[in-house]
Amino acid sequence: MDIKVLGPGCPKCAQTEETVKQAIAEAGTEANVEKVTDTMEIAKYGVFGTPAVVVDGEVKSVGKIPKKEDILKWIK
Repeated sequence: MDIKVLGPGCPKCAQTEETVKQAIAEAGTEANVEKVTDTMEIAKYGVFGTPAVVVDGEVKSVGKIPKKEDILKWIK
């Protein structure tokens, strides 16, 4: 599983990355988590609000910190 956290490095982006990592650990799932800060790379996903979460190429959340329960649904 490939998960990308898109954002320039703001506090909300850091919190999103941490929440994603907590959900992965809780689910016992193997996943590669990548932080994407390059604005051109973020734009390729059609995302104009950050933080955003992309799971296996599919944008799951934009412009907010997702709840851990939601992340768990996406990764199971």
